[in-house]
Amino acid sequence: MSRLKKYRAQNVLDAARERIAYTFDHMDRVYVSFSGGKDSSVMLHLVMQEARKRDRKVGVLIIDLEAQYAATIEHIREMIAMYADNIDLHWVCLPMLLRNAVTNYEPVWKCWDQSKEDIWVRPYPKEAITSVDHYPFFQDGMEFEEFVVLWGEWYGSLGDGPCGGFIGIRADESINRFRTIAVFDKTMFNGKRWSTEITPNVYNIYPIYDWRTEDIWRYHAAFPDKPHNAIYDLMHKAGVPISQQRLCQPYGDDQRRGLWLYHILEPATWGKLLARVNGANSGALYLAEGHGNVMGYGKITKPDGHTWKSFTNLLLQSMPKSTREHYIVRFRSFIKGWRGRGYDVIPDEAPKILEDKQWAPSWRRMCKVLLRNDWWAKGLGLTQPKSEAYGMYLEIKKARAKEVANADA
Repeated sequence: MSRLKKYRAQNVLDAARERIAYTFDHMDRVYVSFSGGKDSSVMLHLVMQEARKRDRKVGVLIIDLEAQYAATIEHIREMIAMYADNIDLHWVCLPMLLRNAVTNYEPVWKCWDQSKEDIWVRPYPKEAITSVDHYPFFQDGMEFEEFVVLWGEWYGSLGDGPCGGFIGIRADESINRFRTIAVFDKTMFNGKRWSTEITPNVYNIYPIYDWRTEDIWRYHAAFPDKPHNAIYDLMHKAGVPISQQRLCQPYGDDQRRGLWLYHILEPATWGKLLARVNGANSGALYLAEGHGNVMGYGKITKPDGHTWKSFTNLLLQSMPKSTREHYIVRFRSFIKGWRGRGYDVIPDEAPKILEDKQWAPSWRRMCKVLLRNDWWAKGLGLTQPKSEAYGMYLEIKKARAKEVANADA
């Protein structure tokens, strides 16, 4: 079966509108995951236009990670005001754990940490949900990725039929996002490839998955009355190519490459970022170079007299004890998995093309994980473990269902 893209006569704007209309036709509840970025902004415009036609309310989930551009917050408020009559707003400012890939001494940080309120990047927005008891599934310090899934399940449970969450990802952005759409063994809604089941009766909907970055800006050129985040205008002036303009929490594994931009675009925000999270300044300094052993991107080299294995062990010994033990556990899992596939001895290095595709193990791959501060060792094909939050939420649901059954008896 061919995996090549298949082009159609229909343009991407009409196709997105058609997908959104179909979702409204068949979903009992719908919501938008809105970050204030360029993709989710276009998607919110399109979804809210359909909502206005039908006079329907749409859930808008904003997960505020505290360390964000001031321009992004201004844009979010502008969008909320524009579509206020059709929005069921959930602006979430809750203490969640996030990756800090710029230092081994603080590998995770907690946004909206009550114990560090004096150094928050900014105060709570007045519209925010701030109580840890607001959602039945929430746990202080749970992972961002878990919250997204559990929130979707919770929101869907408020209705009687299927629930669709609009997600503004585009397949051109990364191979993982392409696979989200193209993988053939996923469960979809009514066979629509632009949908993916995340929990029973709750689906992610990707209405702009086939848009190019250029299409996003063509939309704004065609509809100048539809606001966009002004931070992108500043990025353009700073010489950042449109393909590299992204908004995320600044200290993550991939997002840290754009950490240096805060210094240029919003100096006041940058000063607060330095005080908020360990390693921000050095991370921005070194990541601006973007290559080599400093942060593990591009070509890396080992010191004279070292193998990749010995260099890996040298790096491990230089780390704090808790960090070292964390990586050793991940590496043992990696080695055990490949031994089960016939590698009794892990080679020092493998052909780079095989390493890049994760088709062969090597100590060089493990070394690169350490240089990149890849906390969950995703570069080794490992995944982030789930916390206990979901299990606790299921117990709460069971207990409430039992109370209802007893009341009816």
